[in-house]
Amino acid sequence: MKMTMDQKIGVLLINIGTPDAPTEKAVTDFLSEFLNDPYVVDYPGWLWKPILEKIILRTRPKKSARNYAKIWKESGSPLLYITRSIALKLDQLNPDWQISIGMRYGNPSIKNGLHELRKKGVTQLVILPLFPQYSSTTSLTATLHTEKQIGSGSGFQNVTIIKDYHDHPAYISALAESIQETWSLTGKPEKTLFSYHGIPQRYVTKKGEPYQTQCYATSSLASQKAGLKTGEIAVSFQSRFGPEPWLAPYTDKMLTILGTEGCKNLHVLCPGFVADCLETLEEIAIQSKEIFTQAGGGKFYYIPALNDSDPHIQALAEIIKDALGINKQKR
Repeated sequence: MKMTMDQKIGVLLINIGTPDAPTEKAVTDFLSEFLNDPYVVDYPGWLWKPILEKIILRTRPKKSARNYAKIWKESGSPLLYITRSIALKLDQLNPDWQISIGMRYGNPSIKNGLHELRKKGVTQLVILPLFPQYSSTTSLTATLHTEKQIGSGSGFQNVTIIKDYHDHPAYISALAESIQETWSLTGKPEKTLFSYHGIPQRYVTKKGEPYQTQCYATSSLASQKAGLKTGEIAVSFQSRFGPEPWLAPYTDKMLTILGTEGCKNLHVLCPGFVADCLETLEEIAIQSKEIFTQAGGGKFYYIPALNDSDPHIQALAEIIKDALGINKQKR
């Protein structure tokens, strides 16, 4: 997309969201908004809403609140304060850009993030959902919700949407660097497991979503860049929910297999999560470690998300520049 010199660039970073507090009420409010999104759960309303309201929202929030409490910091939800730090560092790296954040569910809202950019006089808007691998359950719902919030007469002359960046060289390099950096501290493991958030299998087989293919592509490219061989890696999918089949192999089942086989040293990373959150800090770093060791496995190490690391910030900047055609202009 062509830009003129007087266009002011603004970037809206979108993440999934988080409860306002590690309490049952806050988690209930968050899950209600999240699980009422038809792009997340596409069952007919007459079937899904009674299940959600009479069963899930009456049972799950209490357990989830306890899990959130395990990872909550004085600064609040890790996902939120890390996303804010990403925005701040991206702003510092590119002072000519205006950066704001918006959560698809919860606070701060996408509407609030857009309002901040309007106040700063942004005319060229870049929408960057922080989901490297594309899925309707994350990327699409975030984008559509943002477009709805923009509406007409927004003041944005141009809008650029970054659909995904699962194979962008800068993102792959950042992942590879994080893997190798961990080796410098712990040594190279016997096995490295790439774990991604799962989605129902039918989203791939019936709806044709590229999510699974993109997850494997990310894993392959990052492994090659880091110097991992085919037999040294595995890919799995976590966080499944409900009775229907989700993308397999399942992370918990894979960990049991690796533990039973006597894997002595395992590293796990979650390339689909740009910021550490409940699914990485509690589900992987705590629960998955227990599953692996109880099955007979040896050392377990969770490689943190890219978070606000310098390679990640630089990668996001390159992704945005490529989307705007800035890098092409320099060439």
